[in-house]
Amino acid sequence: TRHKKSKIVSHNKNKIKCKVVSSASEIYALAKKCDVVGIDEAQFFDDEIIEVCNALANSGVRVIISGLDMDYTGKPFGPMAGLMATAEYVTKVHAICSKTGGLAQYSYRKAKNDDLIMLGKEEEYEPVCRATFFKRMNKKTKNIKVSEAKNFDPKKSKK
Repeated sequence: TRHKKSKIVSHNKNKIKCKVVSSASEIYALAKKCDVVGIDEAQFFDDEIIEVCNALANSGVRVIISGLDMDYTGKPFGPMAGLMATAEYVTKVHAICSKTGGLAQYSYRKAKNDDLIMLGKEEEYEPVCRATFFKRMNKKTKNIKVSEAKNFDPKKSKK
């Protein structure tokens, strides 16, 4: 959605009107008279989004959600696992691995930044397959210098 706040814009420039919300509860209030609700970037919501989506679905609203299922470390991203677990249908759409040309289910972060959420342009991330992802992650961890290791905060890495 890296564009106007009144539209969702895909990477291939398809656009649709939208309402920007700051919390999941706002979605519930906006969707009372809707037949279909679409939620983009669902990984950035907290777990309240799971309750809101289930309440909407239970009241007959068709809920369509998009979001990244894994963060840049390959771990489940935010509420996505809970959303996928309670959904009737889950369709995973994969990119193409920039290295092998196979299916890419991982987003490899090229930038040196440990923040879980780093909004950036496409050049900050690269779609890669499982083999490429783990080869690159192993290279990264082998290249940690001792001076960097003493600054390592294990609590921060679990986010």
